[in-house]
Amino acid sequence: MVVPVGNPRLGEHPAGREVKRKSKAPPVTTIEPTRTRITTNFNCISAPPNRKLQSREQGSTALVATYNYLEENYMHDIVIRGGTVVDGSGAEPIIADVAVDANRITAIGSVPQTGRTEIDAGGHIVTPGFVDLHTHLDAQIGWDPFLTPLPQHGVTSALMGNCGMTFAPVRKGHYALLAEMMEAVEDIPAAAIIGGLPWNWESFGEYLTSIENLRPAINVGGLVGHCAVRFYVMGEGAVDEQPSDKQIAEMAELVAQSLDAGALGFSTSRLLSHLMPDGRPVPGTFAQPRELLAIAEAVAERGGLIQAVPNLECIQDELDLLRQLAAVTHDRVLFSLTVDDHRDAGHEINSQIKNLRNGVHDITATTYLRGSGVLCGLVNTLPWQTGAWLKLAQISFEDRLASLEDHTFRARLLEDAQSSEPVFSPEKIFWLGESQPDYNYRPENNLQSIATANDEHPATTFLRLSRETSGRALFMVRLFNSQRDAVWDVITGEHALPSLGDAGAHAGLIMDAGWCTYLLTELVRDSGRMSLAEGVRRMTSAPARLMGLSERGLLRTGQHADVNVIDLGRLSLGMPEYRHDFPGGAGRFTQSAAGYKATLCNGQMVVRDDELTNTRAGVVFRR
Repeated sequence: MVVPVGNPRLGEHPAGREVKRKSKAPPVTTIEPTRTRITTNFNCISAPPNRKLQSREQGSTALVATYNYLEENYMHDIVIRGGTVVDGSGAEPIIADVAVDANRITAIGSVPQTGRTEIDAGGHIVTPGFVDLHTHLDAQIGWDPFLTPLPQHGVTSALMGNCGMTFAPVRKGHYALLAEMMEAVEDIPAAAIIGGLPWNWESFGEYLTSIENLRPAINVGGLVGHCAVRFYVMGEGAVDEQPSDKQIAEMAELVAQSLDAGALGFSTSRLLSHLMPDGRPVPGTFAQPRELLAIAEAVAERGGLIQAVPNLECIQDELDLLRQLAAVTHDRVLFSLTVDDHRDAGHEINSQIKNLRNGVHDITATTYLRGSGVLCGLVNTLPWQTGAWLKLAQISFEDRLASLEDHTFRARLLEDAQSSEPVFSPEKIFWLGESQPDYNYRPENNLQSIATANDEHPATTFLRLSRETSGRALFMVRLFNSQRDAVWDVITGEHALPSLGDAGAHAGLIMDAGWCTYLLTELVRDSGRMSLAEGVRRMTSAPARLMGLSERGLLRTGQHADVNVIDLGRLSLGMPEYRHDFPGGAGRFTQSAAGYKATLCNGQMVVRDDELTNTRAGVVFRR
């Protein structure tokens, strides 16, 4: 069971133990759909107005009257009225009210009492807060405690420390090593990492305490990463060498200590494209099974999660290793994958996962639910990198925009593009549209097709659209998960969950963190490929189970009050927006959404009418 680090503002003890609030308010009334039950602290009972307890004989009658008075007059902190409650279990939605007191859901059904805050959810869906299994917010949380844009897409709990990449444990003086590795793998500027985090820890437990002190807006939990563990034990030998038996034992013990201090599990990457700044694969890429299995035993003893990114070039061997890990842990193993670009790829993957599980192992895959890759435009990366294009890349956005008004300079850009190849084929570069992003990637919307239709060179098309939109035109270089139906076959399969939004990583190149909004609009509402109940389950209780969150992911009385109120008919994604708000002025993409009437985290409203409220209500999970 995961216990959150205590947040005194939510009535929780710093060690995570719930502390009853002292209050003069009447006790909580819990009203269930089938019956009414009143739970009362008898020390609070007082006679209703104009009623006096005149004798012992009248006491029983007075007590009943008091019960009735409390039921009629008690005021909840928040009541969400008349919404379509999709509870996260996969059950059919119902029309109901939801009451919240402090940080818990206290009633679901017909709630006669009023709320200090009332939310009219008529015509809206009410869901548990969404859970994002794959983020790299480990650095961003240092300077952006609101963890944007996750709350704006209904996410109330996020898992950090994926892909073997974490900032703890770390020996004093080795901070730059981990920061530079994170920059090389996840495209987060090392200068921002070093300057944006306090670096006042060595152990993983100390790291969690430091993160707690940052007071995040939503809940976060962390995996301890293989790269940091290897560096801590092996030093420079972590990259190229295999450990001794003694070093394996030390790594297993270090992972054990990290889980004992609160890590939710262990992560590792074997992906060959995850490289150090000097081009070598990150520590752990070529770790032998005996090392990983020894670590898995430490994880198993503590009921933790193992997250892995397999080497896609020898996938059968990697799947066998995942099976071995699951056999040792007898617990949850989560791995990331991409979907090949042929129509049957999804069915093939589903069959592989079924065989991998063999009816015994708790192994789950996760992938992104649409085609993605690299965003490019005048605001960030240019599709040509030669001659005048290099000069354009070196100046500010404002100066780039002004340069495009110079006919002579535009002619030089076109001439250089005609005499060289773009970084990516124009047939793989898709215009995202004007006001809302079009992620359907229709052939007629790729850069080459638009150019052909207008009898112009693709570079001319890029420059023209950039000028017409004041430099805001964006293009997606589609690199993976390009066969939509095959991807959706995986996402709707029995043992795969949507995720891989990579929030916090590759921030100047991608923006996939809005995947929850995409799932509700594209797979549920517009295509009907997934039912509303099942779509919500795959974003709530299913990932919450993998994280070990027993009191989140469902709308149930007694559960933590992580709740969304969503206008599904109005729900939409905004166009990705490029901002220079990282430490040192580095740029990154973010993305808004429309349709989120309210998002509660631990009973506090963190989003109202699509906007952040500046409330920081999150807790840091400890296993």
